[in-house]
Amino acid sequence: MKKIIIFTVSALLLGVMACSKGEAKQADIALSTIQCGMCESTIERGMSKIKGITNFDVDLKTKTGRVNFDAAVIDMAAIEKAISDLGYQANNTIADPVAYEGLAPCCKIGGMSH
Repeated sequence: MKKIIIFTVSALLLGVMACSKGEAKQADIALSTIQCGMCESTIERGMSKIKGITNFDVDLKTKTGRVNFDAAVIDMAAIEKAISDLGYQANNTIADPVAYEGLAPCCKIGGMSH
């Protein structure tokens, strides 16, 4: 009886692992409105909470973000919308105006620097 249960659980785990493999993709996103390290932290932290995103790195110097994501779970339009919802422009998706207004002054275009 124990052997059957162990086998069943192992088979189930293997099935879950096989089903959970999605389509891993990587893309660069223009983040033209980011201004400072706080912007970088806000985006990286916010994107780490989005289902389907496995990694998001912001390069403040080049004003870009590199995202690794599971294309079976999330697409670029949803990623850009999530960044917009944080108050930043992502490629051609403009920042949500309400979220932008809520940013710290240093994170706004022309704002004070850190």
